[in-house]
Amino acid sequence: MEDKGIPKEQIYQMLRKYKEKDLTHRSGRILGSMCTCPHPVGVKAYAMFLESNLGDPGLFPGTKALEDEVITMLGQLLGKEDVYGHIITGGTEANLMAMRAARNLKNVENPEIIVPKSAHFSFKKAADMLCLDLKMAELDDDYRMDISSVEDLICDNTVAIVGVAGTTELGKIDPIEDLSRICQEQDIHLHVDAAFGGYIIPFLKESGYDLPEFDFKLPGVSSITIDPHKMGLAPIPTGGILFRERKHLEAMAIETPYLTEDLQSTVVGTRTGAATAATWALLKHLGREGYREVATSCMDVTHKLEEGIKEAGFELVTEPELNIVPFRSPEITVEELAQRLEDKGWAVSLATYPRSIRVIVMPHLKAEHINDFLKDLETITGD
Repeated sequence: MEDKGIPKEQIYQMLRKYKEKDLTHRSGRILGSMCTCPHPVGVKAYAMFLESNLGDPGLFPGTKALEDEVITMLGQLLGKEDVYGHIITGGTEANLMAMRAARNLKNVENPEIIVPKSAHFSFKKAADMLCLDLKMAELDDDYRMDISSVEDLICDNTVAIVGVAGTTELGKIDPIEDLSRICQEQDIHLHVDAAFGGYIIPFLKESGYDLPEFDFKLPGVSSITIDPHKMGLAPIPTGGILFRERKHLEAMAIETPYLTEDLQSTVVGTRTGAATAATWALLKHLGREGYREVATSCMDVTHKLEEGIKEAGFELVTEPELNIVPFRSPEITVEELAQRLEDKGWAVSLATYPRSIRVIVMPHLKAEHINDFLKDLETITGD
């Protein structure tokens, strides 16, 4: 740290040099991220509430009222208006909270959770932090959670089962309806990780897409993760956790005697209200119609990419269910393909099972970006 401060204009100039090293979503070159350009309305709302702290909500009653409204609106979106939850940092914190609530409510020695092999890595963090035994269920031929494998893993120590609505690597929707039935029958907490799918599946269903039920309409679903900073277009970091019943929050609440609330359930203490304000603003501004348009536009581009990949001689790992297209080359390794794409300026990511390139068609990817990508893809095996 300098003894004497640097003038602000010089600071901004220095920051711009660092910023120039970063990729931008707007360039259309980021193909493997589940985040996107934040909507300007969300950015403005976020900036308006930078000072707010929902970790001490009595000081910010207006922001707390916004959070209550947001949770109600997200509950309506996911099949149940009267839900309980918070706007938090993202899917990892949400999944951690869900597993903590399930563990505390069941209160057994050596608690276990069952997740699909396609589950997000945050469940490994949760298992480590919460001393849970993590059981991995097999996937079926279409890379969804295999129900028979789940049933084989259930035991008296099972405190939670996790299904995914929009898997991170392939965008698959697990058979949540079957999981709901099993969890109801056996009194097990069913958590749905819809960090990605929560903001697109409902709007695609409204637009006529034939997609399965995954939310609180299913009586066995106890909690849902949903990330506004993905398909919800909110600024990073903005996540959401919803619970069917208040008891889920109460099970992990701790006393906070020197704050303006007596109990606190979230993992973090200090919690920005800016994310809540941005989520509220976008839900109000875009409405169902606006989000339907976002969802269907992404799927239109997804289908364009899907067809172009086939025409270029590459293999789809699976038909896209949501706006994720996984593919590979019949001629070169996935690693070599990724390197050649990177050499051409494309930022892609690799799926591990099965090994493939995954392109996530977020709202920042337009038809012109896909056209450029496909042109490069057609020439890539000849490089």
